[in-house]
Amino acid sequence: MTRGLWVTLEGGDGSGKTTQAALLEEWLRARGRTVVRTREPGGSEVGRLVRDIVLHHRGDIAPRAEALLYAADRAHHVATVVRPALARGEVVIQDRYLDSSVAYQGAGRVLDAGEIRDLSLWATEGALPDLTVLLDLDPAEARRRLDADDKPFDRLESERAEFHERVRGAFLALAASEPDRFLVLDAARPAEELAGAIRERVRVLL
Repeated sequence: MTRGLWVTLEGGDGSGKTTQAALLEEWLRARGRTVVRTREPGGSEVGRLVRDIVLHHRGDIAPRAEALLYAADRAHHVATVVRPALARGEVVIQDRYLDSSVAYQGAGRVLDAGEIRDLSLWATEGALPDLTVLLDLDPAEARRRLDADDKPFDRLESERAEFHERVRGAFLALAASEPDRFLVLDAARPAEELAGAIRERVRVLL
């Protein structure tokens, strides 16, 4: 049976993850692969409820409670969506995974990054993607893109510039610590160039 493949996309808000996920899905389907597009939080019925809490709740959420909510969603998502799809030999393209928790809740909320990572690994029984694409973008440029979209900011998007600088630094540190898993790309490049670079890496893994 054709082996499954798990690709996650990471980066700050506004870095173009949704665009690249769609382009990769289109390319894979044209090659005859079955693709599952998903995201965290929100990739399952439970995840959609969690997403509403962590991104759109109007009141404060304690940082540790926020981290636990993301981990709970992740445990359910991997067990009910990701692992079954991989077992069927499908390609999973996922917007955000545990690296986002390490960056946003660890660096952004100033919690212990190691504890955040260990929590997610425990929740998912050690599951890690075959490839993580990091779309790196200066937070000021990301904010300009978000402003141009003219949509309400969620709880994380509305954080101050210093928060997003810490998040970016954490993503780059994660990529440096696991170079075999990460593909780091300058998200300021044209979308088609980025898509081509991602396809080349995925082609090797397939």
